[in-house]
Amino acid sequence: MLFALAQPVAFAGLLVGFLLALIVRAYAIRISARSLGLTPGESVSPRLREDIDPFGAVAVAVGGAGWGKTIDVDEVPRSHGRGRAAAVFAAGPLATLFAGQLLFVIFRYAFPGSYALAFYRPSEVLRGQFDDTVGAQLLLSVAVGLLGFGLLALLPIPPLDGFGLLWLAFRRPGPGLQGYRLWFEGKNLGVVILLACCFFPLSYPLLMVIVDLIGTPLMRLWG
Repeated sequence: MLFALAQPVAFAGLLVGFLLALIVRAYAIRISARSLGLTPGESVSPRLREDIDPFGAVAVAVGGAGWGKTIDVDEVPRSHGRGRAAAVFAAGPLATLFAGQLLFVIFRYAFPGSYALAFYRPSEVLRGQFDDTVGAQLLLSVAVGLLGFGLLALLPIPPLDGFGLLWLAFRRPGPGLQGYRLWFEGKNLGVVILLACCFFPLSYPLLMVIVDLIGTPLMRLWG
């Protein structure tokens, strides 16, 4: 996101996109958990102090895409079935991706003369390396911010939601997965690797390679 400072409108859009992604994720997780009977009576309202991960905020500031607060796999009960628990972990990323796609549709019809969806990659938008009208820059930056957040969240590495899906794919996680969790979650190796991918290589961080690989086709759908 810091690379987008040269484009103030794009920077503002990316900031809004990150905050909106946190809110959408929080609502999706809590609504799904409550509707599935996993957390009866709990408020579904976002609580940004609890929903923001400081390292995720650093990642979005440096690399353009970040993440929210970790959901501990031990806090989502399996007693009602692994499918219900997995739905809670999937709800946040999927809701965020859906919100991003909805904004792409709005962008397509609000700015029919723009070629941004057919020409630019997500990384170029996240790093402010594109030109368009003020309204188009703002809306596209918000949409790509949601897209990057949702795609990143699906990676099966702590502290991301995708790890919860990986964990629940096994009826009884074995020593290998237990060790993976110990190092990547307990010893924060996952955070270290993700932050390193935000910085290196500086010209085109590895995190952006992943977002481009999956996110570019999703943008092209509406180009």
